[in-house]
Amino acid sequence: MTVIRDDLLKALDQVVDPASGRTVVQQDMIQGLVVKDDHVGFVLEVAPERAAQSEPLRKICEAMVLGVKGVKSVTAVLTAHDEHGHDHNGHAHSHAPKPAVARQAPPAPAGIPGVTNIIAVASGKGGVGKSTVAVNLALSLSRLGLKVGLLDADIYGPSLPRLLAITEKPESDGKKLRPIVKHGIKTMSIGFLVEEDQAMIWRGPMVQSALTQMLGDVEWAPLDVLVLDMPPGTGDAQLTIAQRVPLKGAVIVSTPQDIALIDARKGITMFQKTQVPILGVVENMSTFVCSGCGMSHDIFGHGGAKLTAEKLGVPFLGEIPLVPRIRETSDAGTPVSVSVPDGPEAQAFLELAKKVAAALQTVSKPAPKIIIE
Repeated sequence: MTVIRDDLLKALDQVVDPASGRTVVQQDMIQGLVVKDDHVGFVLEVAPERAAQSEPLRKICEAMVLGVKGVKSVTAVLTAHDEHGHDHNGHAHSHAPKPAVARQAPPAPAGIPGVTNIIAVASGKGGVGKSTVAVNLALSLSRLGLKVGLLDADIYGPSLPRLLAITEKPESDGKKLRPIVKHGIKTMSIGFLVEEDQAMIWRGPMVQSALTQMLGDVEWAPLDVLVLDMPPGTGDAQLTIAQRVPLKGAVIVSTPQDIALIDARKGITMFQKTQVPILGVVENMSTFVCSGCGMSHDIFGHGGAKLTAEKLGVPFLGEIPLVPRIRETSDAGTPVSVSVPDGPEAQAFLELAKKVAAALQTVSKPAPKIIIE
């Protein structure tokens, strides 16, 4: 398949320059775009005073082009032009596809320097409130006195900007992005770098590149716990994280209904096959308590997640109620764990955090993993 120049420009037009809030294409920052035998090269031009801080932006542009169908490799050069027309060249890298090879990984991935524990909050399917649980779990772990980070690893549907009402762009020191601190926790999301209504039409290599950068090219340290809000499902992105990130464990989120529990079991199986310990299962949207009559209603059923955990021999971490306050505070960007910290909903998340923190003290070092490249 022949790579079309317009497709490359459409991909690059999704990249927002944090300094201006406009895309790199809108500002004519992409120069010298060439395509030869499906190998792509281009120059990213920035002002001289921004040269040292623009390497992360170059990497994002490179990843976007690498994800265009048919592209075999990318060479992206960062160049700063001064008022006299002189060039100040940056780095250039080339990414060529590698053949699929199965191998035995080293004893354990190196991890992120200064980050003690990395945990995943995952679900087998979307729509079960996984991101809401991840945000409130991270905030509750922070309430326990831990240094906490939260990475929105859902590239296709980032939720963190809305759940925490974050609109600013992350800054860079020229080598790494600085996470945005909100309510005492460090946060990062691809949603901080692109426009909210921009469709993320990304292919596998681009997703993997973005995830790798948000893990390794962000100033996370020092952290006791880094919480990964995983994409829903058990696809390529989830498998990449499970195989390549030294996860201390995974928290599985499900609603009580059978259709959600079927997919939750698939998620548990994926982590078990990649030697990631299951910290436990959470039943979200467990019981609805009517504010008018005070009666409880099991809208999605009740107890299904606990029963599933028992059948699979993994811990059950508790129930999160189905109440309007959680939805309202999440939509407003003021999670219930910080906006109503003494309420019963926040207490449910705090109990969850206590169990997760206790589980991290007992989990052994992850076993060697089989990596598919």
